[in-house]
Amino acid sequence: MPDKPLSINGTTFAPGTRSTIELPVGRLYTHTPMTMPVHVVKGKKTGPRLFISAAIHGDEINGVEIIRRLLKLPALKRLRGTIIAVPIVNIHGLINHSRYLPDRRDLNRSFPGTEKGSLAARLAHLFMQEIVSQSTHGIDLHTGAIHRTNLPQVRANLDDEETDRLARAFDVPVIISSNLRDGSLREAAAEYGIPMLLYEAGEALRFDEVSIRAGVKGIVNVMRVLDMLPPSRSKSRQHIEPVVARSSSWVRAPESGILRAMVAPGSRVKKDTLLGVIADPFGETEVKITSTFSGIVIGRSNLPLVNEGDGLFHIARFEHVLEAANKVDEFQEEHSPELISFPNSESPII
Repeated sequence: MPDKPLSINGTTFAPGTRSTIELPVGRLYTHTPMTMPVHVVKGKKTGPRLFISAAIHGDEINGVEIIRRLLKLPALKRLRGTIIAVPIVNIHGLINHSRYLPDRRDLNRSFPGTEKGSLAARLAHLFMQEIVSQSTHGIDLHTGAIHRTNLPQVRANLDDEETDRLARAFDVPVIISSNLRDGSLREAAAEYGIPMLLYEAGEALRFDEVSIRAGVKGIVNVMRVLDMLPPSRSKSRQHIEPVVARSSSWVRAPESGILRAMVAPGSRVKKDTLLGVIADPFGETEVKITSTFSGIVIGRSNLPLVNEGDGLFHIARFEHVLEAANKVDEFQEEHSPELISFPNSESPII
């Protein structure tokens, strides 16, 4: 557990308190000051420090809502340790509805950053120094890119024992064992020895109720495993033991045209399964898109207008595909929109 007091931008937090501070991130060319909002919830008892971040890609907004709902949970009154919640890391991108910073740099390829570098490098450096370096664990929230939907999934370095434990606790049907990418927040956190999960679900610039609810529950599950929250009293369901994919590939468009997709995220496919058809606007020529191997569709393009080489269907490989499909079915049944009562969608998780 961390020994030194938590201090962010000169503010030190006392046990049993919660507060929001603003991290300065420079000014716009209009001289308008820009800040990154950070909300800290510090329990009365010591414990892990968990940072939860969203909108590192400014158009990926599901995580913003996940953090909002998480911070409203009554269960946080029994928190042991500290939550450092950063719902909007890339404030410039969010304002512009853009994945990128104004100079078109990808913030999640700019870590750990430098104090005197580009805007992306400076923002990454600030986040590392003020947030990551003072944490013991982390969860970063993402969605698919614009016009793409991702099946709820966790991406993590499963070769690290603690990260593997947290990934399995998150309670999504699919875990992607993925290598660390150069310049990513996951790689930078690993350099600090901080176990970190990346949660992918839904589509950019859209709220997806299933993905949001699953994200809130997943974070709570991780906090319970870390003993930040007491165990659940609910016995209504069994934990979904996830299946691990060791590789995944995109099926790409062989030519340009208009796509008619035949499968949805979460679908089980076999080799040569028909995934979709690309046609010209008159229907005079049609090209069938088929799967090159068996697996589960974990991502899909939602835009019917495709160019040659576009990624259309993201398929993960599993040792036992039927088992993986069953896990996805269980998950989707539990989180089915038909079972969600929207007036009570923010009911306490205990």
